[in-house]
Amino acid sequence: MPFNRINRNLRSLKRYRQVLGILIKYGFGHIVEQLNIDYYLQLGKRIVSLGTASRELERLTQAARFRLALEELGPTFIKLGQLLSSRSDIVQLDVLEELQKLQDHLPAVPADQIMAQIHRELGYPVEELFQFFDDKPLATASIAQVHRGTLKTGEQIVCKIRRPGIEPVIETDIDIMMGLAYLIEKHLPGGDLYDPIGLVKEFRRTIHRELDFSREGRTTDRFSANFQEDETIHIPKVFWDYTGQTVLTLEYISGIKISEQEKLKAAGLDPKVIAKNGADNFLKQVFIHGLFHADPHPGNLHVLPGNVICIFDFGMVGRLDDDLKLHLTELLLCVLRRDVDRLIRQLIYSGEVHDESNLKNLKRDLNEFIDDYYDILLQDLKIGKLLIHFVDILTEYHIKFPSNLMLLSRALFVMEGIGKQLDPDFNMVEQLKPFAEQIIKERYSPHNITKETTQILQSYQALGKSLPKDIKEFINRVNHNKFKIDLEHRGIERLANDLDKSTNRISFSMVIAALIIGSSLIMQIDKGPMLFGFPILGLLGYSVAGFLGFGLAIAILRSGRM
Repeated sequence: MPFNRINRNLRSLKRYRQVLGILIKYGFGHIVEQLNIDYYLQLGKRIVSLGTASRELERLTQAARFRLALEELGPTFIKLGQLLSSRSDIVQLDVLEELQKLQDHLPAVPADQIMAQIHRELGYPVEELFQFFDDKPLATASIAQVHRGTLKTGEQIVCKIRRPGIEPVIETDIDIMMGLAYLIEKHLPGGDLYDPIGLVKEFRRTIHRELDFSREGRTTDRFSANFQEDETIHIPKVFWDYTGQTVLTLEYISGIKISEQEKLKAAGLDPKVIAKNGADNFLKQVFIHGLFHADPHPGNLHVLPGNVICIFDFGMVGRLDDDLKLHLTELLLCVLRRDVDRLIRQLIYSGEVHDESNLKNLKRDLNEFIDDYYDILLQDLKIGKLLIHFVDILTEYHIKFPSNLMLLSRALFVMEGIGKQLDPDFNMVEQLKPFAEQIIKERYSPHNITKETTQILQSYQALGKSLPKDIKEFINRVNHNKFKIDLEHRGIERLANDLDKSTNRISFSMVIAALIIGSSLIMQIDKGPMLFGFPILGLLGYSVAGFLGFGLAIAILRSGRM
């Protein structure tokens, strides 16, 4: 998407200045300069004045400054940071750890605005819908806030309401992100390797889904249906008569946060049973249902009497189809069996290994990676840590994997950590083995083999039908000189812009030199109006040349290019 097609109304331009100003404030001015923002916006003046971060900020790490910048930029950028915190394939470990500290809290929206939002969405005033509605929010976040209430039927509920006016703010910010992603891919060295435009598109899809609370309600119902026969897990009920795109009403559940071990023990609950139930439930989500909770932090997991786990907040979920589940299982088995050759074949099949010269180095690093874990006792092996280490290697070789696998590695890491806190003897490998064995068993069953063989034959049949037509069309295009190849030279716009700037500066310098020479010649004659014994035209020429020269020097110094 060309940058100059982005909406440039007054609000957007003001927001551009704000975004770039905050990036520069936190020490990222050099990146803003590399992106050449001024040229693309064509405003005829600088968007912001480049400077450096304050001394207080300079003491912080770059990762910490990046997190603080996202927090100051507001809800949309905070959500982007949360998405990046699950993408260890494109984000360095120190940045990843900082992004996980992002504070997703804003001041509460006044109660009258919240009530007006409910009235607009549900068609009735709050007094007619609820027996009781608490004006004070139970929790506040960047996109929504939560209030407690009681229905006319006496049922206790929590109501999640989207912040009024948040949607146009998010749309403007996504436009800005898309423009910046376009420039990053064009101008930053290696920027295209991380597919910034694709990342922003993924983020746009994710946040649009998160803004629709009715979608989250349907997801909640789907989890409830998946576990309706399981007595070890509870999913809050959705009250659909009180739910819409901007309002989600759920059953109120009072439980103990899964990380509060002392309270769990005081309530007569068994941490070891809870750890086992939590792991089983999560692995069922992944390997049986193919739909898993992607943000299982302790705040979203509460424990009810009977060691039952209640799961909240289904705004962020991951999905695995049958092929992806099988692929994940194969990767884990390859690591556990020390089969590096098969592991690389799996990577070539599902990843993007293009550079043959790197295969030897990749094989070496994978051998060292497996050796690091091979001597660890099975009960001490941490699957979550293993997956994250594995993803780090893939990142180094620019092997891209589906984002859902990245979400899964982070979620599995969190769940394994919770299990270890509850039970020091907890072993995720033992929990995982039955699921992996079942998937492998199903994969190589006669029914599946027959099904896959049929699909392959059908694909070849379709290819056989279309191939003669495609070859004929190709030959016709070549014969009629209609065969075209489009080539794109990345970075040519930046080169043209730099040449344009250099040419303008040279022309400007020649004008200044001409003024100085002309003024010097006028100074040699005694004709015309005089001032302090000197010709006024000569003094005026010197003044103009000095003013222009000073301006040119300032422009060169501000660009940082001498």
